[in-house]
Amino acid sequence: MDFEGKVIVITGAGSGIGAALARRAAGLGAKVCVSDLDADKASGVAEEFGGISVVCDVSDEQAVQSLIAQTTNALGEIDIFVSNAGFGRGDPDHAASAPNEDWMLNWQVHVMAHVYASRALLPGMIARGSGYLVNVASAAGLLNQVGDAAYSATKHAAVSFAESLAITHGNDGIGVSVVCPQYVATPLLGLSDKDAEGPNSLLTADDVASAIVAGVQANKFLILSHPEVQKYTLNRAQDHDRWITGMQMLRAKVQQTFGEVRAEEMYKLV
Repeated sequence: MDFEGKVIVITGAGSGIGAALARRAAGLGAKVCVSDLDADKASGVAEEFGGISVVCDVSDEQAVQSLIAQTTNALGEIDIFVSNAGFGRGDPDHAASAPNEDWMLNWQVHVMAHVYASRALLPGMIARGSGYLVNVASAAGLLNQVGDAAYSATKHAAVSFAESLAITHGNDGIGVSVVCPQYVATPLLGLSDKDAEGPNSLLTADDVASAIVAGVQANKFLILSHPEVQKYTLNRAQDHDRWITGMQMLRAKVQQTFGEVRAEEMYKLV
């Protein structure tokens, strides 16, 4: 799908990948709604290119419905919806140590937010025979994020839901992409573009936004800003036991190097 003249909504777009994608989409002629929990950040990004901003808590279905209604009233029918909002808190101790509240928030933000948007948008998109859903997951949805079981489990579910959307609605004229970046210099990890300089696996948010634009334009289901993730995924499929052993070794190396499992440092070892 091309972006020229299209109405696009991006959640979690007050910073990071969402903000970078909003700027790129606007630069390609799209009419952009920047959505975020933080009203000031959302409006700040939208003002850069004359877009609109809407505050939305994507864990609340009514809030997602309101986001869609406000955007439709202001800009017209939504052509592309990017479910990008996300967060990570890590495991306090063992793999099941995060409280129920953290697990449920992971589920609501990383899975149900995608369901809420799709539930509201699909009837209209099916009737029109066009539309595009972009679900931003993570390489953790294909592999695993060491030290954050809730994040990994829900990102796996996000990939699975995107597959269901593509399988069910590909013949309805609806495009679906799932984005699975590895380590990105965003506020989620407390990192900046400067951290992405040098020979490591860390990319900038703009790098990922560029990959998303190219993937949507090519109607590509799996968008991998880090091509090496495909190799890791193949290794996992070919010998799961060996892959688990390798991940155990990586976790041990992270602990030995940094004293604890820290997602914001792991890109230095991958």
